[in-house]
Amino acid sequence: MRRFCWLLPLMLLPVHAWAADAELVVAAGRGDLVMVRKLLDSGADVNVRDGRRRNAVLAATQGGHVETARLLVARGADVNAQDNIRDSAFLLAGARGHTEIVRLALAAGADLKSTNRYGGTALIPACHYGHVETVRVLLESKIDINHVNDLGWTALLEAVILGDGGPRHVEIVRLLIAARANVDIADKDGVTPLAHAERRGQGVISDMLREAKRNRR
Repeated sequence: MRRFCWLLPLMLLPVHAWAADAELVVAAGRGDLVMVRKLLDSGADVNVRDGRRRNAVLAATQGGHVETARLLVARGADVNAQDNIRDSAFLLAGARGHTEIVRLALAAGADLKSTNRYGGTALIPACHYGHVETVRVLLESKIDINHVNDLGWTALLEAVILGDGGPRHVEIVRLLIAARANVDIADKDGVTPLAHAERRGQGVISDMLREAKRNRR
């Protein structure tokens, strides 16, 4: 009988509690707010993980389900819990441009130093994908504006190298400069943001970076 002793705590739990845990991440991923609330009220663990190590608030973030994420955060969901590929609700919200979920995560104690599978903070992919409002919100926090990811890129470098030079990326570069991003940090090959912008024909961004360099001498 001893070998079955470890099962006793589980056997004493109501069967519906196990089912609630199993369903919570699925319901959150669907954005089924009514079901998520019902499962939580039935005793589901708000931070239960699925087979991909996702918790419910990460699943809700993947679907862009803001109200579901709001409920989960209010019930104590861990916005920093990372899955098998190092996504968390906070990091993914930054990358996807889910600005309201970023706000929720920041209010819930988002780890500003947490990094994704590329070694980047939430700010870097937000700049890459041109999520202007998300970048604006992140820059209001104490996130490291000059963090360098595993590719050797800062948020500014990523905005230039992976951006399209259009209005959104122009605005993001303006925001980064205004927030005192270091415009002289080069990539692993020693190429600066200005040199990258010039190579890509990003005239407006090149002018902004030249001006920033002049003003900081």
